[in-house]
Amino acid sequence: MDFCKVNSRDAAGSLLAHSIRFDKSNFKKGRKLSEGDVTALLAAGIEEVTVARMARGDLHEDEAAAMVAAAIRGANLNQTAAFTGRCNLIAQARGLAVIDRGRLDAFNLTDECITIATVPPYGLVEPRQMVATVKMIPFAANGKIIDQAMQTLGNEPLISVAPLRARQIGLVQTELSGMKVSLLDKTVAALNQRLAHLDCPPAKERRCAHDPSAISSALEELQAEGCELLLVSGASAIVDRRDVVPQGIAQAGGTVLHFGMPVDPGNLLLLAEWDGLPVLGLPGCARSPKVNGFDWVLERLLCDLPVGSRDIMQMGAGGLLMEIAQRPLPRSFAVEGTPDPEHEGRALAPRAPKIAALLLAAGQSRRMGHANKLLADVNGKPLVRHAVEALKAAQISDLVVVTGHQAQEVTSALADMELVFAHNPDYASGLASSLKRGLASLPGQPDGVIIMLGDMPRISTAVINSIIAGFNPVEGRSICLPTWQGKRGNPVLISRQFFAELQTLHGDVGARHLLSDYPELVAEIAIDDRSILEDIDTPEALAALRTDS
Repeated sequence: MDFCKVNSRDAAGSLLAHSIRFDKSNFKKGRKLSEGDVTALLAAGIEEVTVARMARGDLHEDEAAAMVAAAIRGANLNQTAAFTGRCNLIAQARGLAVIDRGRLDAFNLTDECITIATVPPYGLVEPRQMVATVKMIPFAANGKIIDQAMQTLGNEPLISVAPLRARQIGLVQTELSGMKVSLLDKTVAALNQRLAHLDCPPAKERRCAHDPSAISSALEELQAEGCELLLVSGASAIVDRRDVVPQGIAQAGGTVLHFGMPVDPGNLLLLAEWDGLPVLGLPGCARSPKVNGFDWVLERLLCDLPVGSRDIMQMGAGGLLMEIAQRPLPRSFAVEGTPDPEHEGRALAPRAPKIAALLLAAGQSRRMGHANKLLADVNGKPLVRHAVEALKAAQISDLVVVTGHQAQEVTSALADMELVFAHNPDYASGLASSLKRGLASLPGQPDGVIIMLGDMPRISTAVINSIIAGFNPVEGRSICLPTWQGKRGNPVLISRQFFAELQTLHGDVGARHLLSDYPELVAEIAIDDRSILEDIDTPEALAALRTDS
């Protein structure tokens, strides 16, 4: 990649190295400068710009990031579209992030320009949470370096999410003379809090004497009741493989696999197996709701991840948990709505923005004559259905279709699809009323909304996902729209921060005024697809669409 300062007249086709703000324009770094951009720069008196030019064999940063993300992505992960050299992997399920640390390090050691960052291995992740991000540091990556890095990855995914699987757990608690019942009650309460946090039902419990035979009998009873994971909390801590609790497990027919772990608190955990079922002898700290080594083993078992002697012995890095602020109580342990000083000020895990979509399908199609263009047949289905299908396949949370003119017919054309319909009785007053009606009907609290016209049947899911990938209000990208050869098109993604302002609109106007009012918050997403400029307004346009389809 060639990085240099050039005369603006010679900058067309180059990538802008530094953002430039002038008049009501905001050219962000990484923008591929068009001839129109050059004209605008010169008109503003900007004679020189710093640019990056790709050399032979280079890959554009987005192409390289998407390629790497596809190679490392495993089960239960979605891949976002790449933008500014970044491509994210997003969890589809609740579970543990499984990461091959050795291959991850090998990849990151290949070259300073290519990076993969992940959440901690075996960290619990939520749906829509970012699990990994691939980032190309420059605007272009050397193809040979990418090839070398890809070889370190091999043919197996680098990152996956092992989903939690709810199951019934059995708990045996032993008692000694003089032991307080309240301590046993506290233990089962703490366990059930853990299980609720991990989507499991409350444990089935047996209390018995601190005796091998009694423990054996209690385990057999719990197994007979269908428990898939068995826990033994002894009245006295396990101090040896031949102690009372391991003896009881052995007497039932089980085998001790490992005793002890390099995690503190949690050192005195015992791992055993009986008739295909995992059995854990619990350390004393398991009576507390605070995170300890037992939690790490329990989470892996509930995600159907193998846990053997070697796995436990490799938990030492990061295993010093005492007084570590980053190890808070599991989230469900705190009462909802109650301030939790242990969590105060802690940043939440990054997550994918929740983006809803609004399809405007209320217009009267005046330029089409008497026909409603949205109901016109294109490739065997109504024109409006093409736009809906593209949105439904995109990375959105909800889709609201705003109807008006011939609402019943439009609704019938989409009746078999899972949608939210919002009827606008005031559709004849113009676009603003449909926009406001749609915003008021959005479910939940989305971070932003894609606003799309129902008469743009050629817009693809890939285009929509590319716009979503560019959205990041924290980095000043609160309004995202696609461009083709420097020309702005549709659909547009708008941050929640503008919803109240949009509710004040009147007449036949949409959200376009935001682009001029807030140029510093606008991100243009370059799209190699002219469809973003094409809506079907006339019989001639409809005929051309049918001919090309």
